[in-house]
Amino acid sequence: MLVLTLLAMGVAYLDRVCISTAAPAIRRDLGLDDAQMGIVFSAFTLAYALFEVPAGWLADRFGARAMLARIVVWWSAMTAATGAATGFASLVALRFLFGAGEAGVLPSMARAYARWLPFSERGRAFGLTIMAGALSGAATQPLVVWMLERVSWRMAFPIFGAVGLVWAAVWLFWFRDDPRDHRGVNAAELERIQSDPPAPHPRVPWRAFVRSPRLLSLCAMYFGAIYGWYFYLTWLPTYLLRARGFDLHAVGWLAALPLLAIATGSLAGGAVSDLAARRFGMRTGLRLPGLVGLPLAAAAIVAAVASEDPRASAYFLAAAAGLGALGVAPAWAVCLAIGGRHAGVVSGAMNTFGNLGGMLSPVVVGASLASIGSWDLPLYTLAGGYLFSALCWLGVDPERPLEIAEREGS
Repeated sequence: MLVLTLLAMGVAYLDRVCISTAAPAIRRDLGLDDAQMGIVFSAFTLAYALFEVPAGWLADRFGARAMLARIVVWWSAMTAATGAATGFASLVALRFLFGAGEAGVLPSMARAYARWLPFSERGRAFGLTIMAGALSGAATQPLVVWMLERVSWRMAFPIFGAVGLVWAAVWLFWFRDDPRDHRGVNAAELERIQSDPPAPHPRVPWRAFVRSPRLLSLCAMYFGAIYGWYFYLTWLPTYLLRARGFDLHAVGWLAALPLLAIATGSLAGGAVSDLAARRFGMRTGLRLPGLVGLPLAAAAIVAAVASEDPRASAYFLAAAAGLGALGVAPAWAVCLAIGGRHAGVVSGAMNTFGNLGGMLSPVVVGASLASIGSWDLPLYTLAGGYLFSALCWLGVDPERPLEIAEREGS
């Protein structure tokens, strides 16, 4: 099960990141300026954010098997169609539809992990999941450079889109929402998982969710963290080309470094949080990676801006990406801890706020470039976002499920 979800995350980032490396060619062919390209990048993230909670609710209600298959088929079709864009409006529309289709992929995986994995292994599983996406994104950067030397960007997108269709067929054939229904799962595994059998999905305690300071802190924390993340997924190749003077081949590899760092940070954060939670309790253990990593990430961003050496700047940005990712996997484990049977809705809410931050990030960069020609200002906002996210971790408490808080009126 975990291998299939890791592959799905890899395909998601393959299709999500390829546009950032192809952006210079797309801008040239379609006649787009920096502000318009920022809007193109943000169209995906806006739709992803808007549809995340409904998609998480559907995952809770109908299970990960149907939802993940639908999600992957949809985003694969939109990836392929991106190659047919004729201008700014059609490209924005396709990216918006892509984001609407991909919304719910992580909440659906959270639903699968809650059914198939014991609690003590979920933080590590989320670390592996984010790592798989980041590694795929890192591999995508040089891969797109290689492909663009052989085919046009219009041909590259359909090739990438075809990969997800194969995955969806395998997922539908193999996966079952209840591990008890899978003939490959034995009694010892079921005892270790300790998963409750399926039951009618209970009413979502919306009032408790909306009024919960812990959930609001979690959502605000993810907003700041993903605000920084999306710079690496969107504008970083352009920054390395235009602000730091690298050629396209160097950009392909240097733009991959932050994603490799994200992969390492996510895996380390998940593993450390699992160990720390067993030793110090969930409240300390799940918060520790973010409280340590995010302030250090902010410092690394400041160092990247201040450095006059282009390569040193690129390395500082990669370090910031990895340090900022330390708290990402624990955040998803917190969603399972406080969400319970509503883990899809809770993780969808958190990811909605995260992607609202991700939507804002490329717009800020594009607007800054179009108005004052500055790269430094948007980079400093990344550092501010990391510090804000670290402060929000202090308000996150994973030890009381939200349903219990509602019943007790607190």
